[in-house]
Amino acid sequence: MSTDVQPTSRARAQASGSPQEAVLRVRDLRMSYGATEVLRGVDLTARRGEVIALLGPNGAGKTTTIEILEGFRRRSSGEVEVLGHDPERGDEAWRSRIGVVLQSWRDHGAWRVHELIQHFGRFHAPFSAPWRVRPHDTDALLETVGLTEHAHKRLRALSGGQRRRVDVALGIVGRPELLFLDEPTAGFDPVARREFHDLVHRLADEDDTTILLTTHDLDEAEKLADRILILAGGVIVADGSADQLSSLVARESEVTWSAGGRRHVHSTSAPARHVAELYAEHGEDVTDLRVTRPSLEDVYMAMVRRYESGDAESAAAEFVRGIR
Repeated sequence: MSTDVQPTSRARAQASGSPQEAVLRVRDLRMSYGATEVLRGVDLTARRGEVIALLGPNGAGKTTTIEILEGFRRRSSGEVEVLGHDPERGDEAWRSRIGVVLQSWRDHGAWRVHELIQHFGRFHAPFSAPWRVRPHDTDALLETVGLTEHAHKRLRALSGGQRRRVDVALGIVGRPELLFLDEPTAGFDPVARREFHDLVHRLADEDDTTILLTTHDLDEAEKLADRILILAGGVIVADGSADQLSSLVARESEVTWSAGGRRHVHSTSAPARHVAELYAEHGEDVTDLRVTRPSLEDVYMAMVRRYESGDAESAAAEFVRGIR
């Protein structure tokens, strides 16, 4: 994937649209399969240009939530508004504004890369607008996702990572305003993963695309997301930036530094104050300073354990109070 264009400042990129504009609103979303209640009152909001990671253990309701938002599944109850419409009644014009990258596609292997992407792009052309020209130019898009040299290969001849790049291209060919990514970097090598992360930031920064992704890769979520949601037991049990969530885990931070040729390690619940005291006492003698706070993995594991112990709702309420 091409990384020639570097991500711009989020504040500067959002000048073309209000960063406070909500493109997705969900209130008390519930979903039951027979007697089994999968979603038990999900509330969430996503704003223009925001990147949100939805995390949760298997069976938490992530896929069900995403399929309802995409308009592929009918909810049991609750209010859902996606780009100003109820997804259950979304028409072709509404769907042209949404991009979806599934975990895998099942297209016929005889398709050639260029012709498949161009074919998908034609469906978006009738919904082009001066402020958002659709679709992407096929050749430019192939360059963006790193498939130029494979443009005329048949899909069955591609490697797994190359096939995943095709999935990404199909998801963004219509220049979506809202993009759903389901385990987007599965099968990517480290280089391709880094390039994909750059692409996500470009889509959010330059096109004001709102992105909702699901992933089991907590490091990826921390690098990509402006906001992280943890879904457990059918409810959102945590909602905030990685830093906000990390600060709410009842674990002390570790401060390491060197002074006078000696290495020091100290655990503290107030790392900022401790660092200030270090500089007040040792001044420029302090070197190799590092503050390690609880990680996103610590947050995730703590919240899932709270859910598994039957305390998910009180845990969610505690996190909301802490963030506010």
